[in-house]
Amino acid sequence: MSRAVVITGASSGLGAALAEAYAGPGVMLGLVARDAGRLGAIAERCRAAGAAVEAATIDVTDRTALEAWLMAFDEAHAVDCVIANAGISAGPAPGSPGEDVAVTTQLIAVNLVGAVNTAATLLPAMAARGGGRIALVASLAAYRGLPYAPGYCASKAGLRAYGEALRALAAPHGVRVTVACPGFFASPMSARWVGGRPLLIDAQHAARRVMRGIERGRRRVSFPAALTLGLRLCDALPAALGDRIVRRFRFHIRSA
Repeated sequence: MSRAVVITGASSGLGAALAEAYAGPGVMLGLVARDAGRLGAIAERCRAAGAAVEAATIDVTDRTALEAWLMAFDEAHAVDCVIANAGISAGPAPGSPGEDVAVTTQLIAVNLVGAVNTAATLLPAMAARGGGRIALVASLAAYRGLPYAPGYCASKAGLRAYGEALRALAAPHGVRVTVACPGFFASPMSARWVGGRPLLIDAQHAARRVMRGIERGRRRVSFPAALTLGLRLCDALPAALGDRIVRRFRFHIRSA
């Protein structure tokens, strides 16, 4: 079991559930999020479960601040697991033929670049120690672009590809990389999704699945199986047929 764990996006949803799943006696948690109030509440719950906690209100797109905090935390606690979970969701307005450039670039900045800022900062120290775990939380949306969330899908597909590449690169140095692609789980983010949410599970169940995969050194954690298979098959189909299928899965994402 990992004993010094960093989790970004730890103030709500999957990140908060992961923090509570890892919390316990002998565990040092480094929790990062933008919302100081919610982060503080999660930190207190983790302390009540027996964990030691350091919480930092940092935006993962602020590379300078994030790197400084992560390096100081690692120097003090020798991180053996980091979970790059921070993420946002957005999409085009209903009926729009495209997505605003500012929306797309913000999604990529947080979901992809923010995760890279997190993982790449701690990887050298882990490699120098000859071990460690890095988990990147992508999404089943990484497997096939959905027409009503192009920027979100692009950010998660990029993160999945980055993680797959990093895993092979870091393995000879003793660092294991897990790419997590969860489906729908209950969270403030998914609550803004207007449309079907097939096979929805609670955040605690999702956190247990992700945590178990990380601790067992699994290279990929994708769930639920039926939705994973469906999206991967859709991607394997001829593009015209795949496009017709995903257009029928209509949804939109309300503004935060």
